[in-house]
Parts: sequence; structure tokens; C-alpha cells
Amino acid sequence: MTEPIDPILRTTHTHRLTPAVLDEIRAFLDTAFEGEFGDDDWDHALGGIHVLVRDDSGLLAHGSVVQRRVVHEDRSYRVGYVEAVAVRADRRREGLGGRVMAALEQVVDGAYVFGALSASAAGAALYAGRGWQVWPGRIAVQGRHGVEMLPDEEGSTYVRGGAGRALPRVSGTLVFDWRDGDVL
Repeated sequence: MTEPIDPILRTTHTHRLTPAVLDEIRAFLDTAFEGEFGDDDWDHALGGIHVLVRDDSGLLAHGSVVQRRVVHEDRSYRVGYVEAVAVRADRRREGLGGRVMAALEQVVDGAYVFGALSASAAGAALYAGRGWQVWPGRIAVQGRHGVEMLPDEEGSTYVRGGAGRALPRVSGTLVFDWRDGDVL
């Protein structure tokens, strides 16, 4: 009997993923989010850097970071927005989510002014434990008809400064760029 291999972490850009791997990731996320991962969520996770953790049993964990623009106090920032972080149900609480986040944080630190993400109740402890902070101000999006407030995102939007960079003044409103699924 052979010993199972240790989980291997791979970091790559969306354009380097084959259609078969993209299909595998999408199916993984559909299962991990128990059917609550829609087409817009999938679209939001693409076009950036993916972190995949797998072993001989298959995909164990995933996360991605994509670029978004955020306006805060009349300045536009280029931020790394973390998306689609999930760990296979039978492998949770083994540190795989932390490995994914550590790799994504390296991308944020090296390429963006700061990082942001929207946390589920289940994921909030992971992010808080890694030093991500809840944004205490308002959250909005630049919608088709102007700035639209997103009160449901307040209290669950986390931010983190890039390496050696302080966050902008941690108050006020963050206005994110518009994308499908954010507002009607």
C-alpha cells in the first residue's frame, strides 16, 4: 500500500488553467458552497491568481485573488479582492484554508495597495485570525445608476494592508467597482 502524498499547493493565473481544470474547480466550489455558488460568483473568481491545493484524492482547497478598483475619500485604489476560498468538507480544520490564504496574501502584498474580501459567517474566523480587519465604515458599489449602498456587506467586508503599506484611513465608505451580480 502506498502512502498518500502530502497536499501540493499550486499558484497560477486563470489563463494557465485548462478547461478541464476550470470545470473541476467550478464543480468543487458548487459542492463546497452547497449549491450557493452561482454563475456571477464564478465569474468574479476568474481573471486573477488561483491557489489550488490537491493530493492524490483530488482538489482539497481553492482561492483566488482578482484586481478591483475601490474609491475611498476621492481616491481610486487598485486592490486585490479575494474570491472563492473553500476547503473540501472532509478536509476542513487541517490548515488548508490557511495555506491558501498565505499564498493569496503574498499576491496581495506584492501587487496591490491593500486586500479586501467579503466573508461568510463560516469563513470570518479564518480571516480575522490572519489579521484581516472588518471595515468599520460603509460599503457601496458603483452601479449602473450611480453609487448604491450595500448594507448587507457591512460587517462582513474585511481588509488587509499590502506588505509595508498601511490601509487608507479606516473609516468612511469603500465604493467598489461594479460587476454583474453586485446590484440589480
